Amino acid sequence: MFFATGFIAAILDRILPIPPSLWGRIGHPVQWMGWGIDWMEGRLNLPDMPASDRRRNGTIMLQVLVVLSLLAAMLVHNALKFVPGSILIEALIASVFLAHRDLAQSVRNVAFALGSSLEVARKEVSNIVGRDTTELDEAEISRAAIESLAENSSDGLIAPLFWLCLFGLPGIVVYKAINTADSMVGHKSDRFLDFGRASAQLDDLVNWVPARLTGLLFVGASFINHRADARESFETMRRDAPRHVSPNAGWPEAAMAGALNFGLGGPRAYKGETLNLPRMGNGRRDLKAEDIHQALRLFEGMSTLALAVVLLGVMLVPG
Repeated sequence: MFFATGFIAAILDRILPIPPSLWGRIGHPVQWMGWGIDWMEGRLNLPDMPASDRRRNGTIMLQVLVVLSLLAAMLVHNALKFVPGSILIEALIASVFLAHRDLAQSVRNVAFALGSSLEVARKEVSNIVGRDTTELDEAEISRAAIESLAENSSDGLIAPLFWLCLFGLPGIVVYKAINTADSMVGHKSDRFLDFGRASAQLDDLVNWVPARLTGLLFVGASFINHRADARESFETMRRDAPRHVSPNAGWPEAAMAGALNFGLGGPRAYKGETLNLPRMGNGRRDLKAEDIHQALRLFEGMSTLALAVVLLGVMLVPG
């Protein structure tokens, strides 16, 4: 177990701003993964290939990505054993794969932009969601930002922290490789339906426990948030999460919806096509910028509770 590494990494992710210019010079490690996925996809997913070949090549691409990511992380992890202060260095490296600070700021930018103009807010929310945003009104922008915050609470924070605490740097690096592959090729489009199947299925598997854990952490955070309802959070999660089209995304989204009496989910457009997705929660749907800030406060409580759980692991589990 690597609870101490996870605890330090989570603290660093919160308090240590990394200049964007650094990633502009060398690229973020997730970008490196993305470049590799894009390069392999362009050579292994050709338009004239039969579906069976696409599925096979998508599995090969995923295997290569996971093995190379694992080897690179293990090389760094083992090399650091001979360096003084290795746990701090490993935690610093791991912290770049956590997204607490960036996620909160991106969602906060949407709330601030709503105070300026709908056009600016649409541009800001387009940075964090994949749906069409050019026609969204204030309530739709607010719901999109809150839904993204809830879902990415698992993918961007709890899931990578979970795998970091279990397996150290190799755990979080391999998780991010799988998650990045899913985000790039795990779509049900003609191009990726077969090629990205393995990536989508493996991403569902590695997020199964963290997504449910995130939902429970939102329930727990509702106990210490005077504007949230823990009982309703749990009941909404239990009732609505299994209805979500994703096996994992519904758990944090439904938990947040129930906690804050929001109505999330429902119809949304992707590339001009409207999808009628299940609704999460029976609360208000006419949400505003203040509701985004309220969701952010619950997110901060949830992430603080997660940090406390990791600290408890540091104290109870031998390092």
